[in-house]
Amino acid sequence: MRVSALIFCCLMLLNACSIMKEQKKFDARESGNTTSADFSQTKRQEPIHPEWLKPPAKEYSLGPGDKVEIEIIGETGTRADTFVTPDGKLYFDLLPGMEVKGKSARQLREEMEKLLTRYYKQPQVSLTLREVSSQRVWVLGRVNAPGIYPLNRPLRVLDAVTQAGGLFTSRFTGTTEELADLSHSFLMRGGKMLPVDFQKLIREGDLAQNIYLEPDDFIYLPSSLTNEVYVLGAVTEPRPVGFMNEMNLITALGRGLGIRPEADLAHVTIVRGSLTEPKIATVNARDIIQGKATNVRLEPGDIVYIPGSGSMSPGGFLHDAVNTFTRLVAANEGNAAGAAHGTPIGVNLNIGPSSSSR
Repeated sequence: MRVSALIFCCLMLLNACSIMKEQKKFDARESGNTTSADFSQTKRQEPIHPEWLKPPAKEYSLGPGDKVEIEIIGETGTRADTFVTPDGKLYFDLLPGMEVKGKSARQLREEMEKLLTRYYKQPQVSLTLREVSSQRVWVLGRVNAPGIYPLNRPLRVLDAVTQAGGLFTSRFTGTTEELADLSHSFLMRGGKMLPVDFQKLIREGDLAQNIYLEPDDFIYLPSSLTNEVYVLGAVTEPRPVGFMNEMNLITALGRGLGIRPEADLAHVTIVRGSLTEPKIATVNARDIIQGKATNVRLEPGDIVYIPGSGSMSPGGFLHDAVNTFTRLVAANEGNAAGAAHGTPIGVNLNIGPSSSSR
């Protein structure tokens, strides 16, 4: 009887030890506690539209800050350099303030000639656009002369990169190693990333990617030397976090400074590789935290996106992840460049977590 009781106690102790082992507290930092996510390759969701490859048919429209040279031919003392005022008006000779915003130089010249007939006989006006300030494009990142450039003529993507001095190269090694991360480079228009593949355009010479630019287009070519992971979406502070050795999903989420109440942890999306044709994995972070699944290893450049409760499909998660990433980067880089140039950022940005259903 005593032997049976002893055996029973030993069995109970072994069972308790087994339960304690199974209920061991999850530790995201524990080595050997991570695996690779199951990524699937995606294709470009939107093609390059043929009209993007055609030069704009519309004439340049004047706007605030533009400088024009005006003269009434044959009338001495009428030559003047003047600017379009912040409220879109122009003042010349005896004319009152003319509304010129949105008009071409040709339209303005014809209108001035009609109005000047009150004071001159058959006036002929010479009007030349001297400086462009109202329409510009942004070329930032790893180029030799990043900045804000006037859109005073039809420009394509390669024209703008060339105008900004071309890609930045290594001056320390004496080589022409390009330091731009073309897979994460992007062109944003009106708050939306266009499907321009900079890798194909610059490295492979695919001119089907070389679209014409429009006012306030935003080109950004990040550094290939940056070691960061981007934690975005339904977190308290969407931001890049420095990559650490053996970095994993739960560590990255913890460095995102808190998860918002509407976060859908069952569908955390990891985007890896090219922004135009990325790899995507959807991970149940809640199961990982509860010890029901293995933690996931991350790589530098990964985008970790925590969707809101309204997102419904993997396609929607990918769309939201890429667009939130580009908006965050454009806001940070654009505001810094705008402050340096004394110019407010000219792109429509919203970096808050998306709650739209897709």
